[in-house]
Amino acid sequence: MLDLNDKVTWVGKIDWDLRRFHGDEYSTHRGSSYNSYLIRDQKTVLIDTVWTPFAKEFIANLKKTIDLKKIDYIIMNHSEVDHSGALPELMKLIPDTPICCTANGAKLLKAHYHADWKMIEVKTGDTLDLGENKLYFVEARMLHWPDSMMSYLTGESILFSNDAFGQHYASEHMYNDKVDSAELYQEALKYYANILTPFSSLVVKKIDELLSLNLPISMICPSHGVIWRENPIQIVNHYMKWAKGYQENQVTILYDTMWNATRTMAEAIAAGIKEKDQDVTIKLFNCANTDKNDILAEIFKSTMVVMGSSTINRGILSALAAILEMTKGLGFKAKKAAVFGSYGWSGEATKVISEGLSASGFEVVNEGLKLLWVPDEEGIDQCRAFGNELAEKI
Repeated sequence: MLDLNDKVTWVGKIDWDLRRFHGDEYSTHRGSSYNSYLIRDQKTVLIDTVWTPFAKEFIANLKKTIDLKKIDYIIMNHSEVDHSGALPELMKLIPDTPICCTANGAKLLKAHYHADWKMIEVKTGDTLDLGENKLYFVEARMLHWPDSMMSYLTGESILFSNDAFGQHYASEHMYNDKVDSAELYQEALKYYANILTPFSSLVVKKIDELLSLNLPISMICPSHGVIWRENPIQIVNHYMKWAKGYQENQVTILYDTMWNATRTMAEAIAAGIKEKDQDVTIKLFNCANTDKNDILAEIFKSTMVVMGSSTINRGILSALAAILEMTKGLGFKAKKAAVFGSYGWSGEATKVISEGLSASGFEVVNEGLKLLWVPDEEGIDQCRAFGNELAEKI
């Protein structure tokens, strides 16, 4: 438990051991937290719960903080099970407590738990009078589910932002000014890149809408990770920057290789780029032994992405194929791309990658480079020249 002030207490769960999230789709090297908040005014409100495996622990700890029967409302900003997982156990104990959520939230909670709970459907502009303060609701559809919303506590000027502005980051300190800022922003950017990138246009619109309300914000309390209390608007400004075709002066080279011929090409291409551009940051990753979500965060940061694979069964190797499929879903903007690969007899890999990148919205800058078998000195020179050419297009 952590008192944010005399009205609001964090009653969530820090999950130090978490390493995979959304099934196996997201890596959480630094763990995470499931943030639930208790507001005690003339009315008492619980905002969100925790993931299902921690339901009994959550309720036991909550009982130490408050008589559960004194909870007047439950606010479900989002129905995904990492937010609502303790709800079934909680509702067994306080079955008549109304749940405030969006119309989509009511549908999704019903679809998840098949229970007839009392729902109060809210929309942007609706308020809930707590006594000294009010909760003001702001729908945030598709950030990142159809039911998502935020809740703003007047008087205390706290924005409970749901999945927006969060990170998968476990820390005992729980505030942005008390943790390593480099780690914090690494996790915040990775979170945005892997989860919110497809909805970037909606992010811009929603932030513009929030800013137009001229609400003072003393804290931003997301559903995962640490709370923004020191200059909380800093993460809002970063989101606006990330949502608008974000890129750094970086080229990311990704490859998948069978017998290191494609790796040799990748290294020579990197050297060729560096010959022509000393200032650009170049990062090389073997997709087969590098975390896919870390790779996607690097793609998000890049001006140009260069992908290569050996040809196998008229296609490409599986690790790079997975990255290519994920880039299609994320819809990165304003990024250039090029392709390369080695082959033994048929050589379709470069065509497959190029078509995949084009379908994912990348500007493919040339026809790519493919070499037969293992590059010799002449082949290495071709790779370096290819890198020189790419440097001119960054």
